[in-house]
Amino acid sequence: MNTEEFKQRFLPLHGLLYRTAFRMMGNAMDAEDMVQEAYLKLWERRDKLRQVSHVEAYCTSLLRNLCVDAFRKRHFDEEERPPEEIPLTDDDNAATAIEREDEANQLINLIGQLPEGQRAVMMLHDIEGYSYGEIKDATGFSLVNIRVLLSRARKKVRENFEKIINYVQG
Repeated sequence: MNTEEFKQRFLPLHGLLYRTAFRMMGNAMDAEDMVQEAYLKLWERRDKLRQVSHVEAYCTSLLRNLCVDAFRKRHFDEEERPPEEIPLTDDDNAATAIEREDEANQLINLIGQLPEGQRAVMMLHDIEGYSYGEIKDATGFSLVNIRVLLSRARKKVRENFEKIINYVQG
């Protein structure tokens, strides 16, 4: 695939990819970094992308996986910081916001730990809002398999999230 083909096929997806990254990352700078990283990966794989039938789903899956990896790395980096570098606040609104962000990060981490098929189906359906038919086209899974994978993924994430919440509370 040459440069012109790549531009025609993938650059029109920039808005979709940016919106997806912004929702996951929570700020413009990180979202743009993730989109650039996605385009870099796509460029490196350009010769293998000719056979991808649903480019939009492939690109958003790639981007979401990059965002999950970034969250994992960020979480790991935060655990390594000394206590004096961790920001503290007495403000209830800030505390609530931090709790929500932490819960969101935990959910992203839990989704990232799912087997590939479950993770892909859950991200496409529950986060991106793709229909079962679009997921079928993007992944090649049957509709029955998609429903089973999604059900198992939701159950596993729910169980693990409840374990985390119960551990924190008690």
